[in-house]
Amino acid sequence: MKLLFKAALKNSKHKSLAILTLVMLLFLTIASQMEMFSMGFIANTGADFFTLFGKGKKGKLHSNDYVILKDVNEKWTQIDVGSRGKITKKDAATFIAGRKNSNPLSRIFRIVSNKFNLDNNFKGLISILVFVAFFKAIFLFTSRYYSQLLAIRITRDLRQQFFEHIQSLPLSFYQKHNMGSLSTRVVGDAGQIASSINSILTNYLQTPFTIFGTLGMCFYLSWKLALIIFIGMPMIVLPVIFLTKKIKAISRQMQKNQESFTSVLLDFLGGIHTIKIFAMENFSLKKYNEQNMRMAYLETKSAKYTLLTRPILHFITTSCMATVVLLGLYVLNMSIPVLISFVALLHLFYEPVKKFAEENSNIQRGVVAAERMYEVISIKPNIQDEEGAIKMRGFNTSITFENVSFRYQDEWVLKNLSFEVKKGETVAIVGPTGAGKSTIVQLLPRLFDVQKGSIKIDGTSIKEFTQKSLRENIAFVPQKPFLFYDTIIENITFGRDFTFEEVKDAATKAHAHEFIIDLEKNYHTLLAESGKTLSGGQQQRLAIARALVKKAPILVMDEATSSLDAISENKIKEAIQGLQKEVTQIIIAHRLSTIEHADKIIYIQKGIKLAEGPKEELLETCPEFKHMWDNYHRSKDFKRTSV
Repeated sequence: MKLLFKAALKNSKHKSLAILTLVMLLFLTIASQMEMFSMGFIANTGADFFTLFGKGKKGKLHSNDYVILKDVNEKWTQIDVGSRGKITKKDAATFIAGRKNSNPLSRIFRIVSNKFNLDNNFKGLISILVFVAFFKAIFLFTSRYYSQLLAIRITRDLRQQFFEHIQSLPLSFYQKHNMGSLSTRVVGDAGQIASSINSILTNYLQTPFTIFGTLGMCFYLSWKLALIIFIGMPMIVLPVIFLTKKIKAISRQMQKNQESFTSVLLDFLGGIHTIKIFAMENFSLKKYNEQNMRMAYLETKSAKYTLLTRPILHFITTSCMATVVLLGLYVLNMSIPVLISFVALLHLFYEPVKKFAEENSNIQRGVVAAERMYEVISIKPNIQDEEGAIKMRGFNTSITFENVSFRYQDEWVLKNLSFEVKKGETVAIVGPTGAGKSTIVQLLPRLFDVQKGSIKIDGTSIKEFTQKSLRENIAFVPQKPFLFYDTIIENITFGRDFTFEEVKDAATKAHAHEFIIDLEKNYHTLLAESGKTLSGGQQQRLAIARALVKKAPILVMDEATSSLDAISENKIKEAIQGLQKEVTQIIIAHRLSTIEHADKIIYIQKGIKLAEGPKEELLETCPEFKHMWDNYHRSKDFKRTSV
C-alpha cells in the first residue's frame, strides 16, 4: 500500500489534484445525503390519524390500534389553537413537532415546509428537488473527472519514470528480463496503479466520511435503530477480509502469467518468418494456447471471488434494512417520511461498504502492480558515473587494455587481456565463435564493466569519464543492426542535427546512397518496423552510415559486413581503407578479406590473446590464425570455381 501512495504523491502536483479530488468526493457525499432527505420531503404528506389522536403517555406521541372519541376531543383543542373549527396539515405537523418524542427530522421538515410553504406550493417542492439533483450532478461529474485526471497523470509520470530508469540500466539487466515482462510493466502495471489509487481515494477517504457522516445522521434520527448497523458490520467485515486475501494472491499469479503470455506473443511476432519457413504454426499455437488457458483459468477465479463479495454483502445489508423497517414501523412507531429518510440514509451507509470489497479487489491488484514496477525502479545501475567524473574531450594518443578479465555469471569470457590501439590505427580482432571478441568492444563504451584490470583512453581510465561523453566519442556498428519505424534520414541522423550533405556523404561512404536514391521518396522513405522491407545488407549499410555520420574519433565495427553480399562487402572494405588514419578503427570480422589491410590483428581464443601483430607476422607465428586464414581463402576459391 505504501508503494501506491509513493506513486501518487511523488509529484507535488499530484498532491494538489488529489486534495481537489477528495474535496469533490466529500461534496458528492453531502449531495447524496441531501438526496436521501429529499425523499422524506416527498413522502411527508402530513400526520396519520392514529398518531395524531392516539392516546400517549406523559405528552408523548404514540400510534394506537384504535382511537376513541374522548381522545379526539381532547387532542382537537390542543391542535386547533385558534378555535377555528378545522385542522390543517400545517397545524397537525406543528403539533407533532412539539411533542417530546417527536423525531428531529420532523422538526426539520416542518421548518423547511413553513419557510417555503411546501404544503401548498408544489412548484417550491419541485424546485428543491431540482436543486438537489443539479447539486449532485455537478459534483458527480467533477469528482469523476478529477479522479480520471489524477489517474491519467499518475500513469503518465509512472511510464516516464520507468522508461527513464530502464535506460540507465546496463545490458546485464536486459539479459535477465524478457521484453514481454518489461512491456507489461510499463503499460499494464502503470495503468493498474493509477486505477487503484482512484479506488484508494474512494475506499479510504470518501468511504469513511460517508460512513461516519451518515452514521451520525442515523443516530440523530433514531439511536435505537442505528444500533442495528453494528450488528451487521461484523458480518460484512469478515467476508471482505477473506476475499481480499484470495484476490491479492490470484492477482499476483495473473500478472506473472501475463508476462509469459506477452512473451509468447512477442516471440511469435518476432519469429514469424522462421515459424512459417519451418511450418511450425501448430507448435506456436500450442504454446500460446497453454498460456491463454492458464490466463482464462486465473481470470475465472478472480471473477468468482470479486463478484462473490457483492451478493454476500447485499444479502446482509438488505436483511438489516428490512429489520429496520419492521422495528421502525411496529416497535418505534416512526412516521413514514422519517422512516423513508432513515432507510435511505442506511442505504447510503451500506452502499460504500458493499463497494468497498469491489474497490479493494482493484486496490490489491494495484498493490501487486506497484510491487512489480518498483521491483525494477528500485534496481540501482551497477554502471554509474563516478563522483567527479570528467567529460571526455576527444581522443589523442591510444586505447589500452591492461590485464582485462571479464565474466558472465561464473564463466570467465576474457582472461588477462592486454593490448594497445594507437590513434589512427586499424586494429582487427579475430578468433573462433565464442572467443570473447564482441565482449571486448562492449567493454570499451562501458556497456559492461570489467571485473579485473582496466581500460584506458589517453592514459585515463574510462571509468573516470562520464558515460555520455565516452560514448559520444565512439561510433558503433553492431552485428545486428536495429532500424526504427521512421524515415531513412531520421534513422541515419538518429536524433542529431546533421545537414543533408553530411548524411548523403556518410551514406555514400557506406554504399547506401546507391539503393536509397532508387526508393520512391529517397531519404524520406518511411521504413517498416525494424526495417524489414530492406534486405539484410541494406539494413547493415544504413547502420554503417549512421556510425560514419557521427564522425566520432573511434569507430567500432562488430561483424559489420556479415550480412553483405560480395560486391557490397568489397565496397565497405574500400570505405574502411579510406578511413584509415582518419579515425581509429577496431574491427571484428569473420570475413578476413575486410581486415587484410589492418595495421594490426589480434587473435583471441577462449578469452586469451594468442597473438598480435601485422597479418604477415601472424601467418608465420600463429598456427591458429594461419589455419583460419587458409580455410577462409580455400572456401573463397571454392565458391569462385563453383560459380
